[in-house]
Amino acid sequence: MRSSHVCDNPANCDRRTAVLCEAAVMASVLTGRPPIRESWRRSLAAGVDPDMSAAPQAIDAARVADVRSAHPLDRHLPQLRDTLRGVADATTHLMVITDGDARVLWSEGPSDVRRCADSVGLIEGFRWSEEVIGTNGIGTALSTGAPAYVRATEHLVRVLQPWSCAGAPIVDPDTGQVIACVDISATVDALHPAVVALVEAAARLTEACLALEMNHRDECLRARYMRHVRGDTRALVTTTGRILAADPDSWRGGRVVVPEAGARVALPDGRTAVAETLGQAYLLRATGSEDRCSLTLRLLGDEQPCALLDGRRIPLSLRHAELLALLALHPSGLTGEQSSLYIYGDEGNPVTVRAEIHRLRGQLGNIVRAKPYRLDCDVEADFLTVRRLLAAGDVAAAVRLYPGPLLRRSESPAIQAERDELAAQLRRQLLHRGDAEALWCYAQVADDDLEILATLAGVLPPGDPRRVSAQLRRDRALRDD
Repeated sequence: MRSSHVCDNPANCDRRTAVLCEAAVMASVLTGRPPIRESWRRSLAAGVDPDMSAAPQAIDAARVADVRSAHPLDRHLPQLRDTLRGVADATTHLMVITDGDARVLWSEGPSDVRRCADSVGLIEGFRWSEEVIGTNGIGTALSTGAPAYVRATEHLVRVLQPWSCAGAPIVDPDTGQVIACVDISATVDALHPAVVALVEAAARLTEACLALEMNHRDECLRARYMRHVRGDTRALVTTTGRILAADPDSWRGGRVVVPEAGARVALPDGRTAVAETLGQAYLLRATGSEDRCSLTLRLLGDEQPCALLDGRRIPLSLRHAELLALLALHPSGLTGEQSSLYIYGDEGNPVTVRAEIHRLRGQLGNIVRAKPYRLDCDVEADFLTVRRLLAAGDVAAAVRLYPGPLLRRSESPAIQAERDELAAQLRRQLLHRGDAEALWCYAQVADDDLEILATLAGVLPPGDPRRVSAQLRRDRALRDD
């Protein structure tokens, strides 16, 4: 699209000639391809300065490796590299892969091309969205959700006009969101049409591989949790809102709003369901009545305990959290004497419990019943879910839902007993059959446990940075002892 009236190097022209050159470039673009014309409009509306010198840095260099390892494409990089390098000219082309926010995570190419790329920020950690660097193969592909080819002077920012680039977005089949962009760039006036087609093909191939992985995970989840989908209008849903299985089966393959434990979710037929967590998925259970409430208790870990009443978050005092934990453990109810004994021990007084129940009812309403004390609603609790998962032998899911002990500050005899039993069961199963991921997850929330750290260091492969971390923590704990 380079105009015949535009000189190749406006910097060498006098001021008047340079202005004419720039005006000709803009005229040629704005009367050229519609995708480029619209991209220029979006970029200018975002305030992009055509005279800026480089893309901005978005990730510190020290953090790039961590962001890469957490990205879904990390394990697919060898395949992408092989696919693109098979056709792209390894002597002149730069391969760039970004995340969904246009932040460069991988950049590979010959040293002379990389030097040119460094000067404009086309390197790891820098951001290439349209709103920060204007029209380019990466940002425009991510803005439109479609492959984009930007040739030379079609770039809005003048320092990029020696470059041509072709980018294609990659969509995660699980979430339906754009998670990456694959791009080929070169300091040439135009890229060969085969390169442009190759970029799109590489993106589609990667999406196919992600879909295969997703389907495998889905089958594992169905095999593990399908027994829960039986009658009463239930649905097994991923943490991203995809319906894996349902009764009725016609809902399978659809989507619901991403659920949250204890919250209410609209089912495909318009009815309301309560979301119950199963570790790696949610079970949606249609409520029998719109008037019946759902209560979810979050009492594990060091965060302030809270309840979700039909999705509304209610902070809890330690005493109220203890009472609710006991009522969740005893769904048939407790007398005042039993409640007093469980909370205060032999020195307790039922009158004190009665006063606390009265205050708790002021927070939660009439779902807190008396004679006996009980909860008249659908109740779910994080510690009960962990207990069920351990009983089913699903230690990996249990440890993911375990951010720490049950009401750590509680001195209630009954709560202490439940807390110690749950922690002991989880630790025992981890040591007997926990994999490296489960052990590592537990080590992040537990106090330095010499046996857990030693087991972790033994199962992690050499070269894994987590192995070094486990060994250092174990050595430090031994010195402290």
